[in-house]
Amino acid sequence: MEANGGVVKEKKRTINGPTNPMVTPLLTDLYQFTMAYAYWKAAKHNDRAVFDLYFRRNPFGGEYTVFAGLEECIRFIANFKLSKDEIAFVRECLSPTCEDGFFDYLGGIDCSDVEVYAIAEGSVVFPKVPLMRIEGPVAVVQLLETPFVNLINFASLVTTNAARHRFVAGKSKLLLEFGLRRAQGPDGGVGASRYCYMGGFDATSNCAAGKLFGIPLRGTHSHAFVSSFTGPDEITEKSLKSHDGSRECKDFVSLTQTWLGKLKRLSSSEGVFGETNQSELAAFVSYALAFPNNFLALVDTYDVMRSGVPNFCAVALALNDLGYKAKGIRLDSGDLAYLSCETRNFFHTVEKEFKVPGFGKTNITASNDLNEETLDALNKQGHEVDSFGIGTNLVTCFAQPALGCVFKLVEINNQPRIKLSEDVSKVSIPCKKRSFRLYGKEGYALVDIMSGENEPPPKAGQRILCRHPFNESKRAYVVPQRVEELMKCYWPGSADKAREELPTLEQIRGHCMKQLEQMRTDHMRRLNPTPYKVSVSTKLYEFIHFLWLNEAPVGELQ
Repeated sequence: MEANGGVVKEKKRTINGPTNPMVTPLLTDLYQFTMAYAYWKAAKHNDRAVFDLYFRRNPFGGEYTVFAGLEECIRFIANFKLSKDEIAFVRECLSPTCEDGFFDYLGGIDCSDVEVYAIAEGSVVFPKVPLMRIEGPVAVVQLLETPFVNLINFASLVTTNAARHRFVAGKSKLLLEFGLRRAQGPDGGVGASRYCYMGGFDATSNCAAGKLFGIPLRGTHSHAFVSSFTGPDEITEKSLKSHDGSRECKDFVSLTQTWLGKLKRLSSSEGVFGETNQSELAAFVSYALAFPNNFLALVDTYDVMRSGVPNFCAVALALNDLGYKAKGIRLDSGDLAYLSCETRNFFHTVEKEFKVPGFGKTNITASNDLNEETLDALNKQGHEVDSFGIGTNLVTCFAQPALGCVFKLVEINNQPRIKLSEDVSKVSIPCKKRSFRLYGKEGYALVDIMSGENEPPPKAGQRILCRHPFNESKRAYVVPQRVEELMKCYWPGSADKAREELPTLEQIRGHCMKQLEQMRTDHMRRLNPTPYKVSVSTKLYEFIHFLWLNEAPVGELQ
């Protein structure tokens, strides 16, 4: 995939089109166009509307979410324009009674009169707090609803999933995203690689994502490569120059066999292994000859401890003789905790007996359908894995398929609007709002609070009453040590306002890591996390309930 060709010049810099060329004005639901026509027919299409994009519940049974997808939304509206072909298609889809003037109107609209305010991408966010506020002509903003929700939903879900895996694995472990082959199509695969990196993963196996986004790539070989060899006789080119180029080993295969013999004698008293699989050894030697600086072997094709690990060590020690350092092994099956510990012990024995500094710390990578639960179990059992390759459960978000973002009208022509429901969680919070995060003495976030746009903002050191939006008895005073306003302008349209520059992927990733560090661990833990508090100001609380009573019909008993 390549970014599409359209660009719009803005005051600060040119904004490219969406990464995925399928993201066009037609990437929407039909009812957005039927509503647009009805607005136009009623001469309401230019009414100034304010919509909030938010979600109602954190995913994966957790108590936090990571916001992602903002850049793609800004790329989309910066280049929003219906082509003649697209308008012709819309005409075919709508009723033949629709007037020609509406299609002329569609041909002239763009997002120059739209304003977008949002929380910074990569931020930790919570239910009910608007991730984005979109202001503009109601018909135009409605056409943005479906693509915006689509671009935010999956991106935020995958980024959150990655952040959760990072939290369980710990900061010191290398996390590799291996999910492309199991992802939901090409777009799901490329998008997942991007947002897993944003959420804390270190690298991907996805070459397309590496090219598009500059994500570091990792990968070695599969079981097929190992089983494709039948023995050392297949290796015809056996020579290998030393790392510094000063000498050449004419027969690297024999050097490896020599080391394997030494390893057998070393381990004979312990009964670790006897004869290893020679076809596996041939595969390892062949791969080492191809990539002497990046030799990492998949060791579970036949038997990890009786063949794979000894064969790897023989090749690694032969490489060491020539000044190279092997990268490590990958375990893709079996009892990962036990096998990693046994492998680490073997590495330490090799380091001690053959006096090879650092060999005991050789990298051990584990894969094989890993998820949060298996990472947590490995931690409890004790393991020696340095890197985790995670695929299916990560990129497909197997534990929860959707985040559930919504896009609700909260104000039109300066008149606040509310959406009511018998399910209180579905009641919207009306009017144009500002959002703030209040931090405590230890630097951790305490509570998010929403207030009306014209209310004075909360200040550090000031005693603030924070109220639950709907539950009268849930309230608390907070004296924040620091106050952070969450929403900033990312698209001012034609308004003369400063616009936040879109950060790079690396900057967003760094921001995400910093945000996660500012959350208390009890909010982040996998089991029974402490709910994070989301509140409203007293004035906004009173207004919500005033409007609720004003809009709810009064029943009549007979």
